[in-house]
Amino acid sequence: MSYEAKRCGVQFSPPSIVLFYEDKETKHVRKRVMPVRNFSKYSDYSMAAERLKNNPRHRDYLENVPQSQLEKLHIILRDHMEGLSLEHSLASFRLDPDEDLNKLDDDELARKKGQMDELFEKNRRRKDDPDFVYDVEMDFGKTTQEKCSWDEESDDGF
Repeated sequence: MSYEAKRCGVQFSPPSIVLFYEDKETKHVRKRVMPVRNFSKYSDYSMAAERLKNNPRHRDYLENVPQSQLEKLHIILRDHMEGLSLEHSLASFRLDPDEDLNKLDDDELARKKGQMDELFEKNRRRKDDPDFVYDVEMDFGKTTQEKCSWDEESDDGF
C-alpha cells in the first residue's frame, strides 16, 4: 500500500500524533490517530519520534513524514505535559533575528538551532541544482550603526 501524508498534528488527550493522509489507490483522505505511549515530560522527544516512526503499525503511514516534524510534535506534547500553553510552545520554534540566543536554556537553544538547520537546508543550493551560481556577490549596503576603527580600511595594507 502507498500513502501520502498531507498534514500532521497533535492531540493532547490522550497524547497522540494525528496524521491526515491520502490513500493513493482509492484517492481518499483519511485520518489516523497514533497514540504516544510511555511518554512523559521527562522523555527524550527524538527517541520517542524515532520509536513511533519505526513502529510496524505506523511505518507505512509515516514513511514520507520528516523525522524533524515528528520531533517537533513530540516537543509540543511534552511542553503541554509541563503545563506550557500551545502558543508558548509554537513561539519557541519561531526565529527572531533580534533575539539573544545566549540567554536561552539548552532545550530552547536546541529548538532554535534545529529551525536554523532546517531553514539552511531548505535554502541551500548544490552544484547540481538548476539555479546554482558558483560565485554570488551581494552588496548589503551601508548600515547606520556606529563606526569602529577596525571596520574601516587602512592605508597600512593590513
